[in-house]
Amino acid sequence: MTTDQFQTGRVLRYYEVVDADDVPTLIDLFEPDAVYNRPGYPPMRGHADLRRFYTGERVIADGCHRIGITVAEGNRVAAYGDFIGTLKDGRQVELRFADFFELTPAGRFSRRDTFFFSPAV
Repeated sequence: MTTDQFQTGRVLRYYEVVDADDVPTLIDLFEPDAVYNRPGYPPMRGHADLRRFYTGERVIADGCHRIGITVAEGNRVAAYGDFIGTLKDGRQVELRFADFFELTPAGRFSRRDTFFFSPAV
């Protein structure tokens, strides 16, 4: 297995565990000092912020990520796809997103940046 395949596999694993709402496994995919940038939220730094987001602040109740494209280069993996799910207020959503991950040699995420294809400006 190449490094790119390993890192892409880790990113795809992330989507599996987030869709399964397996927060402990999800948190373990990140470095203790990881940074996650997501529109509408201040930067999340470290496991405590990530846990708070995924167990309470996240507006998504459930859903499924469908990954269309992944691109790996060096210690970075980009993923592009669709999310279909339900928000905590009961609304159904379907939107496109792009995620950019930076990984350590051990395959843990040190940074994640998320972008959504929806009107904002």
